Amino acid sequence: MANTMVPMLMFAGEADEAVSFYVSLFENSGVLSIEYYGPDEQGAEGSVKKALFVVAGQQLLAIDSPVTHEFGFTPAISLFVECDSKAHFQEASAKLSEGGTVLMPADNYGFSELFTWVNDRFGVSWQLSVG
Repeated sequence: MANTMVPMLMFAGEADEAVSFYVSLFENSGVLSIEYYGPDEQGAEGSVKKALFVVAGQQLLAIDSPVTHEFGFTPAISLFVECDSKAHFQEASAKLSEGGTVLMPADNYGFSELFTWVNDRFGVSWQLSVG
């Protein structure tokens, strides 16, 4: 029986950069532990073997896949963050959408005073909301 469940993000060589970026965006965030592949291990030396980190209070895992794969992230699964202010929403939204794709531009959609849905430059999907 499972004891815990933690969402895992699988990157292709960008995990270190992505984790650093994500923890810089929100309060109550930080890297808890990170392991890198060494010489003669399955993954590329210096790439992320396993990173445990927190974003806005939510624990996540990240890896750099040692196996080449033909798939990436999809908006079918997204990270949802309830921002505490419009200013924080706008800052996080701007940074996450830079180099990415806006799926739903910031607006009042009725279910939220201010909402946006973006895929960041790494392909990870985010929903941000205020109110």
